Amino acid sequence: MLSVIIPALNAGQVLGPTLDAVSAARRFLPCETIVVDGGSTDDSVQVATRHGAIVLDSPRGRGVQLAAGAAAAAGDWFFFLHADTRPQDGWIPALRKFINAPDSQRRAAVLRFRLDDRALAARLVERAVAIRTGLFRLPYGDQGLLIGRAFYEELGGYARIPLMEDVDIVRRIGRSRLSVLNAAGLTSAERYRRDGYLLRPLRNLVCLALYKAGVSPRTISSLYHSH
Repeated sequence: MLSVIIPALNAGQVLGPTLDAVSAARRFLPCETIVVDGGSTDDSVQVATRHGAIVLDSPRGRGVQLAAGAAAAAGDWFFFLHADTRPQDGWIPALRKFINAPDSQRRAAVLRFRLDDRALAARLVERAVAIRTGLFRLPYGDQGLLIGRAFYEELGGYARIPLMEDVDIVRRIGRSRLSVLNAAGLTSAERYRRDGYLLRPLRNLVCLALYKAGVSPRTISSLYHSH
């Protein structure tokens, strides 16, 4: 059984299409969808309920929400997905192929990164992410994460931190145990359009550098959100 776990916070405008894409998995394998809401003030909970998802309430913070979803999940496999990332054509066969591989029990996998914007800047960001993921095996959470329950629990799961939870768990998985699926996740480019196609990646890079330098995720989160 597959548990798709989606953290949400005021994601009503993007959550519906993501849940529509996820619902297709139910035709091919046992699947549950869990939306972990961090205190939304919009219609996120109503959207999730209309789509038949299990809705959990959680304190705000993506790491906290992801951990809460995993703790409540019934599946043998977890697929963690951001609310604004829609799996694209071929994602279900790609997941099944990975799950059925003989060495998958102690491995994890992510989607290729795509943005829903035709701008050249979007293509450049996608290329940079592909290089980062390919060379350094350092995907971010908007590429999803497919991982078996036993391996996830062995690693200690998502850290209950407000930011950098994706980098934290990927480092514990290890480069040699992380694969890129032959399928893409289409992520909303709204934040890039709002913050700038140059400034947003630079800000993410600064956060990563601070984290690797030992700055606490709480401090990084304060700087990130104050911007």
